[in-house]
Amino acid sequence: MNTREENLRAFGRLLDIMDDLREKCPWDRTQTIQSLKNNTIEETYELADAIQNNDLNEVKKELGDLMLHVVFYSKIASETQCFDIGDVLNGICEKLIYRHPHIYGETQVTDEEEVKRNWEKLKLKEGRKSVLEGVPSSLPALIKAYRIQEKVKGIGFEFENNRQIKAKIKEEISEFEAEKDSVRREEEFGDILFSLINYARFNKINPEDALERTNRKFISRFQKMEELAKESGKELSLLSLSELDLLWEKAKDTER
Repeated sequence: MNTREENLRAFGRLLDIMDDLREKCPWDRTQTIQSLKNNTIEETYELADAIQNNDLNEVKKELGDLMLHVVFYSKIASETQCFDIGDVLNGICEKLIYRHPHIYGETQVTDEEEVKRNWEKLKLKEGRKSVLEGVPSSLPALIKAYRIQEKVKGIGFEFENNRQIKAKIKEEISEFEAEKDSVRREEEFGDILFSLINYARFNKINPEDALERTNRKFISRFQKMEELAKESGKELSLLSLSELDLLWEKAKDTER
């Protein structure tokens, strides 16, 4: 592992390289904050994939890519005297100190949940009109629902137990089944999903991670079905549902 001094030198090296690229590279020279946005989103998803795969070497690489983007945005902003990397770093330092009064002040906390509640209260004191202002509108719907629920939990708007949440899920399913209008059915189905996400969150399960594991499991099993069918000289699209079910069970058996 590097020493603190070595880490600081490495960061300075990245800043120097960014200066060179911005001055000398035709591609880097033409980039703007707007043009980098989609690349940054892509890099973030690549990091998420590496974390999902528990590939720490790949995590290290993807963190480097994201670090480059942070430096890149800051370099572009510094050229118009808006802010620079020092402003970015000092800004997050001041925010962390302010939002951790139990570390840097006199506030006493007993557990993680109290820390989260204080965090949301401090955000409101910073001028936000709603605890939900910090949820990006462009987040994927499943992640957004999870973050919304986390935010309102921070001010105490939360079910007390699993029984209450399960009752809510059943209520939403009943409302969906009773609805005949297609637009309203979509809305009611959204309510079911929102409640299921809440159920997962309440049980300390990240629904995004859980669904992604299921996606990968399904892909693996289905591809095994395709292999088994090919080995038997059969084509999946020509098989009956009962034959497909048999292949599915065989594919599951190979995982055991």
